[in-house]
Amino acid sequence: MVARVISGKDIRGALNYNEHKVMEGTATCIQANLFKKEADRLNFHEKLDRFTELNERNRRTKTNTLHISLNFDVGEKLGVDDVNKIASSYMTKIGFGDQPYLVYEHRDAAHPHVHIVSTLIQENGKRIPIHYLGKNQSEKARKEIEIEFGLVQAESKDKQQKESLIPVDVKKAVYGRSETKRSISNIVRMVARSYKYTSLPELNAVLHLYNVHADRGTEKSKMFSKGGLMYSLIDEKQKRVGIPVKASSIHGKPTLAFLEKQFKLNAALRHPLKEFVKKRIDSILRHHSVSSKQLFVDALSKKDIAVLFRTNAEGRTYGVTFVDNKLRVVFNGSDLGKQYGAVAILEKISLNADTVKPFRPGFTKLSLPNEEKGEKGNATMTDAISDMVTANELDFSSPEAALKLPRRRKRRRGYRI
Repeated sequence: MVARVISGKDIRGALNYNEHKVMEGTATCIQANLFKKEADRLNFHEKLDRFTELNERNRRTKTNTLHISLNFDVGEKLGVDDVNKIASSYMTKIGFGDQPYLVYEHRDAAHPHVHIVSTLIQENGKRIPIHYLGKNQSEKARKEIEIEFGLVQAESKDKQQKESLIPVDVKKAVYGRSETKRSISNIVRMVARSYKYTSLPELNAVLHLYNVHADRGTEKSKMFSKGGLMYSLIDEKQKRVGIPVKASSIHGKPTLAFLEKQFKLNAALRHPLKEFVKKRIDSILRHHSVSSKQLFVDALSKKDIAVLFRTNAEGRTYGVTFVDNKLRVVFNGSDLGKQYGAVAILEKISLNADTVKPFRPGFTKLSLPNEEKGEKGNATMTDAISDMVTANELDFSSPEAALKLPRRRKRRRGYRI
């Protein structure tokens, strides 16, 4: 079991999130602790008023909301009674057994999970302290509940931090080596639920890393007109192999209708991550040693960012997509800004290549024709050479730094050319 504990300042927002899922048909309120009615008989305002009434008893406290999700392994078969017992046990163990709370069973992911909404304000108006709640009380409760209810145990703290229990490092599905549908299903469920993409091409940018492709069919096809979607295995040349799988037959149903909702949601969720991705790309472009497209791709790969350049039939590069596997987010270069588009990136790489050529590493000695003949140069030439600099003395960390002149070297006494 994996527990995620989030505190906040908006009880209405936490409630709205879960009630919206209920309206969509992907969640059900299955428990209402310390409410006047059973869960299925409460309306939205009755739920909100119960929490608001307590929050009004301590207006000084701004952070007054607790939103918890308990996530179970994809293989767990839990009934409503089991989930309710687990939720009640967990809330009691973390010190919220005497607080009003609502338990929502969600069906919008590949694994079973519940969300719990509560308030930090007690009947006496005092706030329940939650400092290190996730690390201390929640961690202890999780381990006890796993043993008590015979649940699949979370393997590490890193795994607990992820809402999805499907690992990111899914082995690439290879046609002929594993059952097609299971391979496709595992990868599609993981990618569709955990990555932030805003279009089908962006989703495919991630799926292609695992040899899977999402296809709507041609615009004139019946599948396209009806909003259908198929997933297929692809080889290294992105040629489809094996039997395609209907999106509706995959657990969690990652259909086009589902994806279109994700597109809108992810557009907002990925926005705060834009600057992080740009900074990591900038850190690579600042290095003048990144002087080719392949070096650029390799350098970002070491930072867990896959770079996918798009090329037309004539071989012209017209687009680029960045897949950040650490942040689990996808951006087209143009979405990050004009300077991150394919053309701008290639121009920057080309400038790096031009910068590297005249100043090869280790090329520090300068010689003139009259030096080879042993002729004595004049004073003007001596001054000019002393002012010359080599590759080892220049700073190419940024265009501005490269334009700065380094310190002038002092000539040694008795130096002659």
